[in-house]
Amino acid sequence: MGIRVNNLIKAFNQTTIVHGISFDVDDGEFVTLLGPSGCGKTTTLRCIAGLERTNGGTIEIDGRVVSQPESDIFIAPHERDLGMVFQSYAIWPHMSVAENVAFPLIARNVDRASVPDAVSWALEVVGLSHLANRQPSELSGGQQQRVALARAIVGKPKVLLFDEPLSNLDARLRDRTRAEISRIQKELAIPAVYVTHDQAEALSMSDRIIVMDGGHIVEVGEPRELYRSPTKKFTADFIGAANFLTLTCRDQKWFAPDGSSITLDPPVAGQNGEQRTAVLRSEDLRLAAHSESVHADRVNTLSGVIEHIQYMGPHIEYAVKVQDTIINVLDQIEFARNAAVSVTFRPVDLHLLPNT
Repeated sequence: MGIRVNNLIKAFNQTTIVHGISFDVDDGEFVTLLGPSGCGKTTTLRCIAGLERTNGGTIEIDGRVVSQPESDIFIAPHERDLGMVFQSYAIWPHMSVAENVAFPLIARNVDRASVPDAVSWALEVVGLSHLANRQPSELSGGQQQRVALARAIVGKPKVLLFDEPLSNLDARLRDRTRAEISRIQKELAIPAVYVTHDQAEALSMSDRIIVMDGGHIVEVGEPRELYRSPTKKFTADFIGAANFLTLTCRDQKWFAPDGSSITLDPPVAGQNGEQRTAVLRSEDLRLAAHSESVHADRVNTLSGVIEHIQYMGPHIEYAVKVQDTIINVLDQIEFARNAAVSVTFRPVDLHLLPNT
């Protein structure tokens, strides 16, 4: 039955951190709370875990109300049947890997005879069976994080919660570990809530993403939907490398700030003088010299000058000034600083944000 959060309110002293948000997490679903620092995502997770008492609203886990201050209901964290992986690994340094994984079962007074099998199963799931007798000091950061994950799943909880669990890992290890977390969560079919400010983690791991800002939910959707067709400028700006272009309608045609006529696919009707904000993803753009012919389907062209260049390995990141707007372009072709260029893109690459 998953998780249900309804009208959740959390305040510290006189400051409200979470403003009446609501969302559900279905059985087996992986949902990410994504947003900048201070947006309320970790506070929301801690409320679900019972590590913070809420000031209003209802939280249900597997159909059971675990928090509802209006009815004086508060179920302690250890009675919510959940597993949680923290940003810090929180592994006991004086215990072996197996003892760390067994700890929540021992703390819950589970039948001692069943503990070894449960620990063996959890370590096998995370691929650490061969390290059961190691001490934490003998493990890498990625292995320690997998111990924390094994400890979270050993009791086969109803819910898994993740509080930025990969932020202490290096980039390559982070990529491998997020793939492991996704695999394990899908294999166990446990509903999961994952907190991060990292867009790559959110896009690659989630069934749905909840974008938060200032204690409010900005937008909810599947990763591809939020990336390609966001309805809010905040979402477009926070998820991926986005450029924003103000288009003006004249005589049923749309024009960019440099006066270039812009073709949309599908076409969008507008009123004379109307302005709309368009989103362009940096990887969809290409650069060309003014004298150079471009591919036939890249009918939209903006004229600009390269102001800044960053070599990133797989691509080069260019900052191109188009009138008073800076457009960031990811391309592999080399241009010099101050070069006059055309920024080209297809009609389908441009997404108009709804009028608000």
